[in-house]
Amino acid sequence: MEEARKSADYFLELIQKSRKGKFKIYIGMSAGVGKTYRMLQEAHALLRNKVDVKIGYIEPHDRPETIALVSGIPQIPRKSVFYKGKQLEEMDLQAILNAHPEVVLVDELAHSNIEGSKNKKRWQDVLELLDAGINVISAMNIQHIESLNETVKKITGIEVTERVPDKILALADEVVNIDLTADELITRLQEGKIYRQEKIQQALNNFFKSEHILQLRELALKEVATHVEKKVEAVMDNPQNFRKEKLLACISSNYENAKHVIRKTARLASYYNSLWTVIYIQTPEENPNKIALDKQRHLINNLNLAHELGAKVIQQKGNNIANALIDYVKNNGITTLCVGKPHFNYLQNLTGVAWFNTLITKMSENNVDIIILSKNTKSTVI
Repeated sequence: MEEARKSADYFLELIQKSRKGKFKIYIGMSAGVGKTYRMLQEAHALLRNKVDVKIGYIEPHDRPETIALVSGIPQIPRKSVFYKGKQLEEMDLQAILNAHPEVVLVDELAHSNIEGSKNKKRWQDVLELLDAGINVISAMNIQHIESLNETVKKITGIEVTERVPDKILALADEVVNIDLTADELITRLQEGKIYRQEKIQQALNNFFKSEHILQLRELALKEVATHVEKKVEAVMDNPQNFRKEKLLACISSNYENAKHVIRKTARLASYYNSLWTVIYIQTPEENPNKIALDKQRHLINNLNLAHELGAKVIQQKGNNIANALIDYVKNNGITTLCVGKPHFNYLQNLTGVAWFNTLITKMSENNVDIIILSKNTKSTVI
């Protein structure tokens, strides 16, 4: 409780410094670590400080400890929505805007709203609340971060469909990691504190394997550490004199390869706290009249993904990819070029290797690193 009080005091200080909505996110490696519980603890601490706190949406998941903490915190009623033959409840965005509490709790940040809602995603609702000057405390799991989607799938074998763009975390004034050891989390699961009895064994056999938890825990710790480093850098009066990274990701119309390059570059940009750009160079061979409609659609989806992850997106025509990249790098102060692993077939070897060697030579002459992003191996820096 003392930790929750100190956390609440600090968030209250942030609120008092500015009338613009402040944003705090509790993040964890998985369900059951205690994110919602900590949000509610903080709400009680703020209430004791006479702060107008209300629950906009809380998902206690039938956990008695969490349900008990809901008591005593004013709630803004949810709206009832009839969808596909069922009566469902959603957060009432307009009701929160009308009530305009000083602080609102909004759980499940990655949630997809019911079809027909004003916004498709709950994180979009949160942006509206912040723009209206309402301070928001929210929560999410590490596997819902967009740029970590492929990494999480490799760890757990599960495709996470509800995701939050990295730019939302970048907007947060505070990101707090709720951490447990793998043994503590598994014990909570076995004691029935996370899922009902009939789901426990299935969870232990899948997502809640010890090796999965350890890797997800590492991701969560790294994410919060990176966020803290960015905040420190932002407030330093005399930052160290080091090369400010500017990343450029070059993609093709190849859907899976391009998506991988975009997500990996987004992670690197987050790590370096740097600006980054995604460039697609349309060669005569990739004229819209010559490539299939599904390839065009995938290309658009990937460019939209890059934009959502915070990249500047550039599309330009060019007869020679290497020359176009070299010109862009020189004219825009790029420090690192990220590309997918080249795949040259026998007939392409002579010309393919030639342009790639030219690219490497020119990047080296301009002190630009090249990172080759392979889906099956670690990235290589040239």
